[in-house]
Amino acid sequence: MSQPRRPKFLALSIVIAIAWFAVGGVLGPLSGKLSDVQSNSNSEFLPANSETTVVSAKLEKFSAKSGAANVVPMTIVFERQNGTFSVADQPVIAELITSISELELVSKFVATVDFNGVQVPSVFPATPEQFLQAVSPDGKAFVLNVNFDAAKLIDGQGAFEVIGDLVDDVQALVDDSGLNADGYVTGAVGIFAEFAKAFAGIDTQLLLTTLIVVALILVVVYRSPILWFIPLLSALFSLTLASGMVYYLAYNDIIKLNGQSQGILSVLVLGASTDYALLLISRYREELRHDEDKYHAMKAAWLGTWEPIAASAGTVAIGLLCLQLSELKSNAGLGPVGAVGIIAALVVTLTFLPAFLVLFGRRVFWPFVPKFGSELVETKGMWGKVAKFVGRNARKAWIVSTAVLLVMAYGMTSLQADGVSDVDVFTNRDAKPLVGIQVLEEHGLVPPSVDATVITNADKSAEVLQAINSSVGTSSAIQRSTFTATGPVRLVVDGIAAFDVTFKVTEDSALQQEYVRDLRIIVHEVDGADALVGGTAAANFDVQESSRRDRIVIIPIILLVITLILMLLLRSILAPILLIATVVLSFGATMGASAFVFNNIFKFPGADASYPLFTFVFLVALGIDYNIFLMTRVREESLKLGTHEGILKALAVTGGVITSAGVILAATFAVLGILPLVFLAELGFAVAFGVLLDTMLVRSILVPALSYDIGKKIWWPSKLAKAND
Repeated sequence: MSQPRRPKFLALSIVIAIAWFAVGGVLGPLSGKLSDVQSNSNSEFLPANSETTVVSAKLEKFSAKSGAANVVPMTIVFERQNGTFSVADQPVIAELITSISELELVSKFVATVDFNGVQVPSVFPATPEQFLQAVSPDGKAFVLNVNFDAAKLIDGQGAFEVIGDLVDDVQALVDDSGLNADGYVTGAVGIFAEFAKAFAGIDTQLLLTTLIVVALILVVVYRSPILWFIPLLSALFSLTLASGMVYYLAYNDIIKLNGQSQGILSVLVLGASTDYALLLISRYREELRHDEDKYHAMKAAWLGTWEPIAASAGTVAIGLLCLQLSELKSNAGLGPVGAVGIIAALVVTLTFLPAFLVLFGRRVFWPFVPKFGSELVETKGMWGKVAKFVGRNARKAWIVSTAVLLVMAYGMTSLQADGVSDVDVFTNRDAKPLVGIQVLEEHGLVPPSVDATVITNADKSAEVLQAINSSVGTSSAIQRSTFTATGPVRLVVDGIAAFDVTFKVTEDSALQQEYVRDLRIIVHEVDGADALVGGTAAANFDVQESSRRDRIVIIPIILLVITLILMLLLRSILAPILLIATVVLSFGATMGASAFVFNNIFKFPGADASYPLFTFVFLVALGIDYNIFLMTRVREESLKLGTHEGILKALAVTGGVITSAGVILAATFAVLGILPLVFLAELGFAVAFGVLLDTMLVRSILVPALSYDIGKKIWWPSKLAKAND
């Protein structure tokens, strides 16, 4: 580049940098508003045509016809270690209920108060018999329910956001009740409050921890007081751009954002953006040794890396967008959210980062400044030795690596991805709402749950009831009724009757699914009944079925799309197929290792139904990134040196930067574990482990060794496969 043009490029770099700071100033405030456009309603998870969704819609008319509010309970349970509860405790309980009812949030949403399901016309005075209904059989526990009107609680303006405060206020009154017993606020409202607290850490705790982790790793990687800050700044601009775009899209109902997607967005963007930055910076440092002019060096670095960076981003973005084929809307929503984040990382990396780097020039690498004319130290260091080892032992290396991965993949057979209960989704089992559930179970105060609801044409209700009772899992079935002055009357709405079904076993998720499957088969066989099965257990069953369907449909599509991208990028058919095979093998090994860790070390109760699909999407899309970074450089060097020498040089010069990128990406996903949710902890561990496995073994040993053993035929059918090697 000639001297007179330098001011032009300097001015362009300054303009680009200033423009991005302006974008950050405009979109930055929107990052903190993402929680305002979240949608965490379970009703949006299942497709509209699912059996559970259809039943739920029809049951809304039953609540309106009966005149009874659909309630959501906040259960308060007391446990007395020494002594038992008696009617002598009634005045203290009465005072507590009065205090609770006077809370502004409670009085706004409360429907009724009952003693373990026993309704009283006025909470107090209640008869001693009514009061004692709430005492456990062993006398050591006492329970009451504050029942909130579900419509008011969920649809009331700002209600969802204040449930955590509501539970905290009630818990404070319970702690100060003077009842001489341990008190716990639990039930549906208490459990939801735990979810609210878990996701409350996304905007602050998760983001701050991720930034600190990335900064520390960058300091270790670059050992420079300046350089570490630039890729971190680029990552922050990427997240700012992504957050702003996601906010506007969610605000205008173009995409759906939930707490889970927001958490994944943060770590995905910060990790991917830093990876792309490391690749560009590494190539810039390399070019500065070949060219004295920093602008010319950046141009060469940009031209040498934009294609693999763009291919990497495109692979991840398209892989994520394939999630929109999911029947589960919660999964489908992550697709566009994650894709927007990846595209933001790509745009910032290819515009802001090079402009900002050239403003500093060589000084940005101080104290390890790359000098013009100096040799590539990478070929002489550790990765140069690894490359020589691969060259000498190629066949042994890829065979042993493959065998190790296959042994690890066998552990997949012990993976339990059948879903978990609402209580088991938390990693922190010491939270009071969760302890309260345990207290209820230990003292026999958990009322029989309604696991499923069957609706049928009323004229076939007798036959359907008989069919329900013949199902292997049915414990009881009660037809929904309304209460009149003369007693209960069986409820029929628009010619439809409904039966609430309780199963024999409720704690075994897999067995519940079998009960739902059997119940549906039996009631569907009743001619003319048009019977359908919905309810909690049925919803879990439908989620499992949709997840299985998603894996069968989406995984092959992702593999096909990524293979086509690699074929276009590498101008080869054989190389992409082999690369995809290695990544799939790495995914299997990761799942096997994760199953062992989850079952034997973390003691998790199981995995969410969508865990395998999410893990596959991230590991295959992100894992192929490092193969793209390696193989595009291999192809570039093979054109100059021949395939065998090109493989070894590419491994030597990219080994350090790709491994550093893998460590950073693994660390960012591992940070998901600070949120007390089993799904995010499992996803974070699996992606972190899988990325490290890819960078340390698959990309460092298996892929280069296999490619070296095959030789120039790896590029078949391109001309490079016929070139002299």
